[in-house]
Amino acid sequence: MEPNFQTAAIEEAASHIRACWQSAPRVGVILGSGLGGFADQIAVETAIPYGGIPHFPQSTAVGHRGQLVCGTLAGAAVIAMQGRCHAYEGYTAAQITLPVRVMHALGVELLIVSNASGGMNPRYRRGDIVVIDDHINLMFRSPLVGPHNPPWGDRFPDMSCPYDRQLNDRALAIARRENFAAHRGVYVGVTGPNLETRAEYRFYRRVGGDVIGMSTVPEVIVAAQLGLRVLGLATVTNVCLPDALGRATAHEIIDVAASAEPRLRKIVAEIVGEFAAEAPSREVVTTTGPGL
Repeated sequence: MEPNFQTAAIEEAASHIRACWQSAPRVGVILGSGLGGFADQIAVETAIPYGGIPHFPQSTAVGHRGQLVCGTLAGAAVIAMQGRCHAYEGYTAAQITLPVRVMHALGVELLIVSNASGGMNPRYRRGDIVVIDDHINLMFRSPLVGPHNPPWGDRFPDMSCPYDRQLNDRALAIARRENFAAHRGVYVGVTGPNLETRAEYRFYRRVGGDVIGMSTVPEVIVAAQLGLRVLGLATVTNVCLPDALGRATAHEIIDVAASAEPRLRKIVAEIVGEFAAEAPSREVVTTTGPGL
């Protein structure tokens, strides 16, 4: 996607959302498989189907409703993606991450990404929360490939700390206080949509992975380029131990993710509340025009 076209697409999508919702969000949330119910915690002011937003990719994955939920949570204006798009659906990395650029254009400073993941670390159990400390990109693609657009940020963004360490520490502290299992771990991003073989799980574990999934990495790369703070939360939905590997179905994965949603909610609501109490770090520039 050429920069000029993508810039126009971002502005058209942002303008459409502003026409439907006049608040300027500081927090963006991406809800993964089985976690769409978290949107029920938001005091909803409007919900916008992806199909009505210019240039927005359409989610076809099981358990992804495909709408933007706009409202307030813990005192902050929040925009939440109830479902995301994936490379296995046939989208390019640039298309997958266009919603992140749109959220940034609307004023978002903090991005919270969640996902359902396979647990490769033998200490993990189904339903555990993993606070993502780092990731390994084995999708073999980047959303930054192609002509560079300087307003988006650095051509070669630093990735030494894409996940905010302070937010990670707070998330783990909340889990300890609430007495549920949460770990700090490394997320491996793969293309999918097939699950992995026993040999692949051994390989991914040996190169440093704790959990594995088919999303998140492209979104976080773009967030790093844009200078957003990022909190990544993975729900372990199936245990991937090569020597005791059982069958896993998409519906089982979604059910486990949904059962863990109350624990995820505790972390996100408190993090958002604390962030809402901070002063905005940048001025939001909005466009005006007919109907806006």
